[in-house]
Amino acid sequence: HKHVAAMPDTHWGNGTSVGAVIATKGAIVPAAVGVDIGCGMMAVKTTLRGEQLPDTLSHVRGLIEAAVPHGRTDNGGKNDRGAWHSPPEGVINRATRLVSRYAKIIDKHPKADHWAWERHLGTLGTGNHFIELCLDENDNVWVMLHSGSRGVGNRIGSYFIDKAKEEMERYFIGDLLPDKNLSYLVEHTELFDDYVEAVGWAQDYAVENRKAMMEATLGALRKANLPAFTVTDMAVNCHHNYVEKENHFGANVWVTRKGAVRAREGDLGIIPGSMGAKSYIVRGLGNRESFCSCSHGAGRVMSRGEAKRRISLEDHAKAMVGIEARLDADIIDESPAAYKDIDRVMDAQSDLVEIVHTLRQVANVKG
Repeated sequence: HKHVAAMPDTHWGNGTSVGAVIATKGAIVPAAVGVDIGCGMMAVKTTLRGEQLPDTLSHVRGLIEAAVPHGRTDNGGKNDRGAWHSPPEGVINRATRLVSRYAKIIDKHPKADHWAWERHLGTLGTGNHFIELCLDENDNVWVMLHSGSRGVGNRIGSYFIDKAKEEMERYFIGDLLPDKNLSYLVEHTELFDDYVEAVGWAQDYAVENRKAMMEATLGALRKANLPAFTVTDMAVNCHHNYVEKENHFGANVWVTRKGAVRAREGDLGIIPGSMGAKSYIVRGLGNRESFCSCSHGAGRVMSRGEAKRRISLEDHAKAMVGIEARLDADIIDESPAAYKDIDRVMDAQSDLVEIVHTLRQVANVKG
């Protein structure tokens, strides 16, 4: 519908480039949505002040890492340190609210099931997912985090991507597509409706995942011998990998944002930089040409493999001076040099958003 919008952090992605906004009529391309369904950001402002934080935040980082499972071991099996072995009551309550809808989806599509979906709720994952403590321009302390629907979203996304490819073959369309990952599901078919239901559930799961992690992180901070604090009314929880029905250029269409944030006039969003660069709380300007969207971050300039080859531990340590964070070899692919300059990305989208707050991180937790 109309055109494809590319955000200023656009870079290569599987299915479609990351940082693409695609509006379609009568169909959805599951690979354009991707497998990290509902991935997004959450940030809350607290009443804590920067001067109230201790000189070293290693203890605080340790408490957060203990409160939120992160990373991945045992190939995601029963001993995976990035999942709950026994989910806490708050996580169980959130899972209970999701279970009936999930059961309905899996009853029709058992191969989309993920055995650890309850154990992953309230966990961080790996890659570019993170939890950070940040200070804004007025020295207020914020908590910010980035994660999505974890293994269950990946399973749902992968399953329906394969189903879309099967549909193209069934209708003898597959060979006409320039790329198999452009295979689509047609609106008003049962499979399309099932995908919309499943992807909607995964997006809701991602929201609950971020809320659960935020709750655990704030709980960890309250155990850190910091002054008593509360959370203010400034909070944002937004997707940047998702699909939703919206109206653009006079038509109701399916808008797929893969690595992009909705930025209608007045919408609040979050645009993070790398683990060593500033991040932004933004307000949308409602730019029609972007389908009311903005970037979801800085965007990569190096693949993960290239970053590991080119960036040294010494380079990484220099880039992270003043930030409490991991400095080991396993985190090199997330080092700041692997990402674009966030200031240039922000300059390139001054017609899409206005900056509300500028945040600089003082502590970072990675999976």
